Amino acid sequence: MAGKAGSTTAKQVAAACLRLPPLPSTSDLVKLYNLRAVKQLSQNFLMDHKLSSKIVRKSGRIRDCHVCEVGPGPGGITRSILEQGAARVTVVEKDPRFLPVLELLRDASHGKLHIELGDVLTYNMEKLFPPDLALPWEDRPPRIHLIGNLPFNVATPLIIRWLRDISLRRNAWVNGRVRMTLTFQEEVVERMVAPTGHAQRCRLSIMCQNWCQATHKFTIPGRAFVPKPDVDVAIAHFVPRVEPQIPLEFWLVEKVVRCVFSFRQKYCKRGAGLLFPEDQRDEQIKKMFAVADVNPALRPFQLTMSEFNRLCHAYAAILEQQPSLAKFNVRERIVIVDGADYDDDNGGVIENIM
Repeated sequence: MAGKAGSTTAKQVAAACLRLPPLPSTSDLVKLYNLRAVKQLSQNFLMDHKLSSKIVRKSGRIRDCHVCEVGPGPGGITRSILEQGAARVTVVEKDPRFLPVLELLRDASHGKLHIELGDVLTYNMEKLFPPDLALPWEDRPPRIHLIGNLPFNVATPLIIRWLRDISLRRNAWVNGRVRMTLTFQEEVVERMVAPTGHAQRCRLSIMCQNWCQATHKFTIPGRAFVPKPDVDVAIAHFVPRVEPQIPLEFWLVEKVVRCVFSFRQKYCKRGAGLLFPEDQRDEQIKKMFAVADVNPALRPFQLTMSEFNRLCHAYAAILEQQPSLAKFNVRERIVIVDGADYDDDNGGVIENIM
């Protein structure tokens, strides 16, 4: 009996260590500091503590892990991360208006919370986590999590940048297969996880599923946010794959997928034709689909990952014979160069990805 009582006491002490000192609610803090969501920044605050805690739980085991939260705003999710026992939490916030609230949480966290003022789209996390947390890529994911309730105008560009970083194993992913749990518009998450033949299948589906196992965890009704957005919000969880389903450079996969989906309801050969100059288009398309053993009369959303893999490899084989084609872009919206120099800062990869 004494052993059992001692065990219970130990659990109670451990639980107490995870509790923050009494603090005003997130809603009260927003009122206290007169924080208002900026419409131009697509800001929406999640006030419901139960929902914030659910987002953190769906990330996986947080206790004793290191977490980077992007776009914490007034700190609702931050509080839940700390309460669930993270060893260290770093928040990256662009808007300085939230600093007083975050500093209040920092002071209550006993040194566990660290604040970085910066733009997550350009923030480099390579040195953010202790080196001893890093694990080989082929190993299990490290005890590191990325979590964020991001403005809608940032969320999709960010995941595309991070997918590229995953492909290069840089940024946070120098530490291994770091997991991500992020919020998006519900329809965006539906596209991310859409299977072959699904009405929502698009470029974003292929890019997310190629480098990650993407999961739609749950949906939060828009009324839970302040101000209420016009759409519901979905939570997506990403675990980088040990090997991508299309094991080629990011720029090449993106270019092929982007062109193929340019005419979503047409035969896939129509969009793939944009990969080549008009004077050699018919010949190269015939060659590419024959080598890939893909039916050119399929619609883009009907193509499997395996078929996209074969198309990308067939295109790569053509580039070996004609390297200059790598820079060809019929719409001139993006300059395609070799993977080492590929620059997506002008939005070519990011914009219109859906």
